[in-house]
Amino acid sequence: MTIQSRKPLNPRDIDSDAHLPTESGNFRISVTTDEQGFEHSLLYVEGFSDSDNPLVRIHSECLTGDAFGSLKCDCGPQLKKSMELIQQEGAGAIIYLRQEGRGIGLEAKIQAYALQDLGYDTLDANLALGFPADARDYKIAAKMLKKMGVTKVRLMTNNPLKVEGLRNNGITVSDRVTHISGICASNRNYLNTKIERMGHLLDIE
Repeated sequence: MTIQSRKPLNPRDIDSDAHLPTESGNFRISVTTDEQGFEHSLLYVEGFSDSDNPLVRIHSECLTGDAFGSLKCDCGPQLKKSMELIQQEGAGAIIYLRQEGRGIGLEAKIQAYALQDLGYDTLDANLALGFPADARDYKIAAKMLKKMGVTKVRLMTNNPLKVEGLRNNGITVSDRVTHISGICASNRNYLNTKIERMGHLLDIE
């Protein structure tokens, strides 16, 4: 039996945009690479770019929460809920940013976890390692939206910095949609620190 090989293609000729069926429903996924070489994803439903005010979630990569189901944060449940809500909405997208650990990277994030085991809160752990409380940048998120022809959104977030980050980069945020999910005993102190020391707008009572 002879296996026929196809003619090699030039990757530059292929769009990084494809159909992605998920447990939550059918999406499309596209990838944008930033100046540092990080690959960020846009998970969206058909008709996203045709909506004049779509529902959008900016979700920062969280390996421990998104993939491993960690209860130290609420990231995994937030991601799942945002996928479900966007399917219900029928016009929206999730911008999945490769900004692990609020922008400090995976190894530093786990080092911060080690400090939290010793009694530091999530903010002081970052500061003790020489990092800012939040090192994320939302310029690439705005670029990804503009690439799709979207300049006005309703943003699912509890973090005012995300609203500010989009607005500072030319995206109109018409509404902030509260996004609460996955609260449990293991992450309550983490969430309280976000509320009391980092200005997050959420009610976990």
